[in-house]
Amino acid sequence: MNQSTSQPVEQASRVAEEYRHLRQGAGLWILPDAGVLRLAGVDRVDFLQRMTSNNMAILQPGDGAVTVLTSPVARIEHVFTVLCQPEELWLLPAAGETQALARSLRGKIFFMDQVTVEEMAGYARARLMGPQAWTLLAGLGVELAQAPEGRFREREGAVFVKQEGFGVPGAVILAPSPVLAAWTQRLQEAGARLLEDDQAVTIRRVELGRPWPGHELTGEYNPLEAGLAWACAENKGCYTGQEIIARQITYDKVTKTLVGLAPDPAAGALLPVGAPVTADGREVGRVTSSAYSPGLEAPVALGIVKRPHNRPGVALEVQGQPVTVADLPFLE
Repeated sequence: MNQSTSQPVEQASRVAEEYRHLRQGAGLWILPDAGVLRLAGVDRVDFLQRMTSNNMAILQPGDGAVTVLTSPVARIEHVFTVLCQPEELWLLPAAGETQALARSLRGKIFFMDQVTVEEMAGYARARLMGPQAWTLLAGLGVELAQAPEGRFREREGAVFVKQEGFGVPGAVILAPSPVLAAWTQRLQEAGARLLEDDQAVTIRRVELGRPWPGHELTGEYNPLEAGLAWACAENKGCYTGQEIIARQITYDKVTKTLVGLAPDPAAGALLPVGAPVTADGREVGRVTSSAYSPGLEAPVALGIVKRPHNRPGVALEVQGQPVTVADLPFLE
């Protein structure tokens, strides 16, 4: 077998093994270009409270939460995790968005605000995912299995955050790069599979119906449309875009939602990301993520689709291929 033929086979085998670890064991993904920001100053909580969707005022040291920075018309600008430290807040932006989030936040600081935003130089991040993640961590002295969502622990220079509601369930790990490298080695020795890229993660994420930055979480949608209503607190004061979000919730005005899209199994083709979803030739949504599910032995996809076409069982098309709106998750 020549190299050009064997390479795709080897890659498929590798992705299948990584997927197996995410389903049955533990997979470790080193997040590319994922930094950490420090928000300091006496007004740090009030500042973030009036800028983002979740309730920052209730966080206590050791707590974490996912929040959304929205535009004046409630479109998603940034989705990030906030960790409450005793004297500062640590922000975990999406991969590749650290500097962009820092610029955006600095541009919103009023002259009276006692707030500073700086990048924590040299920090890197990873995600440990899969049903054995908590057992592996416990064996290394990090107890998170019974912790509430967002709780974090610090051990030997690294921070471990429980994050089951966002992305593929597991723990976010952040540390200075040399410390993270040492923990990566320890976790691999304990049985975690190091993932070469995000292919297996994407499969699991789509199976679980989880939105992700760059796919569903973009400036084209608001948090309610993209599946992040749980990150929009209804019991807090105003924030940028809050009036629109509150009105959509109160008056049932969310006109499109995140859905599963199940292609016709006979076609067997992946749906192209970005392709329009149509009903009777009229565009009613877009494909946002797509993958082949080994667990279902079928292609699956996520899309954001307008009402009333977003109900499970509705028949639609993507570039002439029949698809059916499906309940999420496809596969727990």
